[in-house]
Amino acid sequence: MSQTCTINLPPEQLDQPEAIRQAAAQALGCSPREVVAWQILRRSIDARRRRRPHFVLRLEVWDSPRPEGPLAAERDAPNVASAPEVHIVGMGPGGLFAALELIQLGYKPVLIDRGKAVRPRRRDLAAITREGRVDPDSNYCFGEGGAGTFSDGKLYTRSTKRGDTRRALETLVQFGATPDILVDAHPHIGTNKLPKIIEQMRAYILACGGEIHFQTRLTGLRVEAGVLKALQIRGDTWLPVQALILATGHSARDVFRLLYETGIAIEAKPFALGLRVEHPQALIDQIQYHCGTERHPNLPAAAYSLVRQVEERGVYSFCMCPGGIICPAATAEGEVVVNGWSPSKRNSPYANSGMVVELQLSDFPGVEANPLAAMDFQSRVEQQAFAAGGGRQVAPAQRLTDFVKGRLSTDLPGTSYLPGIRSVELGEVLPDFIYRRMQQGFRQFGRMMKGYLTEEAVVLGVESRTSSPVRIPRDRLSRQHPRVAGLFPCGEGAGYAGGIMSAALDGEACARAAVATLAKK
Repeated sequence: MSQTCTINLPPEQLDQPEAIRQAAAQALGCSPREVVAWQILRRSIDARRRRRPHFVLRLEVWDSPRPEGPLAAERDAPNVASAPEVHIVGMGPGGLFAALELIQLGYKPVLIDRGKAVRPRRRDLAAITREGRVDPDSNYCFGEGGAGTFSDGKLYTRSTKRGDTRRALETLVQFGATPDILVDAHPHIGTNKLPKIIEQMRAYILACGGEIHFQTRLTGLRVEAGVLKALQIRGDTWLPVQALILATGHSARDVFRLLYETGIAIEAKPFALGLRVEHPQALIDQIQYHCGTERHPNLPAAAYSLVRQVEERGVYSFCMCPGGIICPAATAEGEVVVNGWSPSKRNSPYANSGMVVELQLSDFPGVEANPLAAMDFQSRVEQQAFAAGGGRQVAPAQRLTDFVKGRLSTDLPGTSYLPGIRSVELGEVLPDFIYRRMQQGFRQFGRMMKGYLTEEAVVLGVESRTSSPVRIPRDRLSRQHPRVAGLFPCGEGAGYAGGIMSAALDGEACARAAVATLAKK
């Protein structure tokens, strides 16, 4: 017989079976002898203020040897080489999970991505960092695995209504992710581990008879009488399509322009914009764990989440990366965009986080007539950051204390951002209504986390790719564009997801919707 219970353990007892046994027995009101076996169902950390940090474990406990459950079933590998085709543009989590779902449903996925496979893509990332040279088709946003492959791999989502989150996590484990993601409250894979998982997914798709076309840019769409008939690749080749899952990500500006110029309805969408702030990780550990100069080795690098209303706008942390690195995430020459990621061990000496201000449609000039107005606004700020940095992906920066006081920094602290930083008064880069709110927001965060507002921290920018500046409308039930049958907008780029997990779940749902539509024909 099994029972469930929740126990609290100090960090030093996390890897002590006898301590777990004693705590479980106390929680269940039984003798430790009756706690014969257990399984961790959920693991989180409680580090609330004025409390010693401890682990919270949800356990399933047996009073006899744990029964042998069935071995995890291998993923079915049907041969779909001759099955009906569904085209997918974009190989981020939305596109990849759509492909995996199509295979299980007996359809052949034909994946098209403008970027390169994981391994050659690495060389283009190195060129951004070392030379400041941006390949518009292969960078931190474009290529196999999408933006998530080389920008962290956080798997936390609140979007439980979108689909089966547990199944999506199990899919990642089947392709090589650590089983820890099935129990951690905030699962994380790490940028150093994700590429191998993505490669395993690709191998499976090909082994089942799917097709993958790298370095193949979408350049045209043909719509006749409200029905999508064909897509154009590389500017000269037309492919007939019955269903197209469009999962190109939040940075595919040329795709948004293509839709607009083709006459396919799109809408401007609010997003958030700001900077990325970086602290010494040891300082964040001290603040969050109330510890001395070193945290216990069983405790992971500390994270934080901050939000405040400033002048009726949300100012909040975004994509916080403990033990992480800031990377150059531009997708075109002449712009500077920053993002963050963490390796699986989260062992960088720095902690970084986006810190952004929520925007409204009224902030974008000409939005009433131009559905690309939010995207154009985003692009202008990124170009201003490039000019302020002086080129080669150097980012404009200030010490955090100087930013709040509105003064130029005479020098700058060390940073994980390898292209380099340049001292700039960031009020000259950010629109004033964003700059002003961010100054106030940081003051409030400094009161919330004593020690956070410090000259040891640096802010650099811009953090602008928080979500898509465009929404591609779709019917709630069929998931098709309301005016273009056969077109299934998907994931972050379409405005329906906000991270790896929500995009993956949306990809699965779009695959099911495409199959349901084709089955009616």
